[in-house]
Amino acid sequence: MKPDLTIYLAAPRGFCAGVDRAIKVVELALEKWGAPVYVRHEIVHNKYVVDGLRDKGAVFVERLADCPDDRPVVFSAHGVAKSVPEAAERRNMLYVDATCPLVSKVHMEAERHHNDGLQMIMIGHKGHPETIGTMGQLPEGAVLLVETADDVATVNPADPERLAFITQTTLSVDDAADIIAALKARFPAIIGPRKEDICYATTNRQAAVREIAPKIDALLVIGAPNSSNSRRLVEVGEKAGCAYAQLVERAVNIDWRALDGAHAIGITAGASAPEVLINEVLDAFRERYTLHVEIVETATENVSFKVPRILRDLA
Repeated sequence: MKPDLTIYLAAPRGFCAGVDRAIKVVELALEKWGAPVYVRHEIVHNKYVVDGLRDKGAVFVERLADCPDDRPVVFSAHGVAKSVPEAAERRNMLYVDATCPLVSKVHMEAERHHNDGLQMIMIGHKGHPETIGTMGQLPEGAVLLVETADDVATVNPADPERLAFITQTTLSVDDAADIIAALKARFPAIIGPRKEDICYATTNRQAAVREIAPKIDALLVIGAPNSSNSRRLVEVGEKAGCAYAQLVERAVNIDWRALDGAHAIGITAGASAPEVLINEVLDAFRERYTLHVEIVETATENVSFKVPRILRDLA
């Protein structure tokens, strides 16, 4: 006889509007121009999604230099430095920008502050494509990066009275709040965004995890190891008191021994994980347990973004 298990399924979870749009951009580009369509960097950080698009004719590369001049290229949802479309234009390439509109908003914010003569401080993860793309909107040295509250003490701006800050859209809400507090304490004149940079999807998914954390013995986050927002969900679960929190790409990655003796498990998914993978994980649990699934909904999302104009005739 299978043991009983309650699963608290977080809502919202999985795909956000920016991810949905980016995948659609690649699919529509393939429909419009045929294969191959080149994509600079993984369109979103999820192997299942990337492999599915590759099967349809997308070719994923890390550098524009790896793309031929005569095929379309799509820029990933994370955004790119200004130098990338400039290089594409010099080569007369056809390109489509799938940058999430909420990332583009941060790009425009940075540019506006820079034009007002302010130096930027970016709160983000070094090396993450979104951070690279955002810092690359402005000239070298115009943006200083801080990753932790401790970094604030060592940052060395040109003029402490002429500063503004922006953030990566996929940070931990709590961690970002700590860093912002440290920035304001050290630089009282610093200007922040009119509206929070951390995107609605990141905020909502973290809030749902905090809601289910007190009810569960373990938390599983479905997402890729290079997905910033998925990794933050694991951290949020740990901070909220989950004794065990694990990031899993697929059902095959679940460490069943670690879940031994659990009576209640929370499941969520990062913003680039499709619902099919969530269902796959639930099916794996059904094979081993008599399952009771309870959906814990903390917000309703009805955001959608239009695809770029060049593809709208197909959308």
